[in-house]
Amino acid sequence: MPQSVALYRRIYRAFRAPVSRYDCGRKCAPLNGGVPVCCDTEHALPIVDRHEWRLLDSRSDLWRLYLKRDAETRRERADMHRDCRLIACKGAEHCERENRSLSCRAFPFFPYITAKDEFAGLAPFWTFADRCWLMNNLQVVDRGFVGEFVAAHELLFAADKQERAANREHSAAARRVFTRWNRLLPLIGRAGEYLAVEPRSHRIRPADWREYLRHETFRDEPPAPAVR
Repeated sequence: MPQSVALYRRIYRAFRAPVSRYDCGRKCAPLNGGVPVCCDTEHALPIVDRHEWRLLDSRSDLWRLYLKRDAETRRERADMHRDCRLIACKGAEHCERENRSLSCRAFPFFPYITAKDEFAGLAPFWTFADRCWLMNNLQVVDRGFVGEFVAAHELLFAADKQERAANREHSAAARRVFTRWNRLLPLIGRAGEYLAVEPRSHRIRPADWREYLRHETFRDEPPAPAVR
């Protein structure tokens, strides 16, 4: 098989840790008709490159190409590299954890790349703040998950400069959004420490997880105890 397929096999072996000891799907599912938000194609669709798709397709029948052609999906495809694919699984009740895509393993985070091209840690996908319980309780993210997230993406970036560039652009977009909101961008550092990216200056500084603003959906719910 091509070396790039072998790369994803290495990444999957390196990145197996659950994001938290909490089953966060049980926390958000009641807000979404009983289905975890990250497993619902109406909310989140994994994007994989063609080599990762070949690996997943060879391992299991869990996944299929997502061929829906509504306006929103067409817009998403227009922003994708030609080697990328949208995929969908059979649903949370059929999950095979060993056959999750990289984006599933990483959710709800993406690698945060600074303007100086430094991989500083994990930033949350801000568009899910109103639906994702874990994004509103970052204190429950396990250090083991953080370490494996970093190691897996280091493997990916070493082999694929386009992936690093794409995450650099996504990080820049996050800085613009949080500057517009005049809010701290939450960040979990590479060693599991709590950090924050300040609006406008984009300086990264140590933070306390209690500084991270919670969405109004979860604001009245007591924060979960920190698990580190």
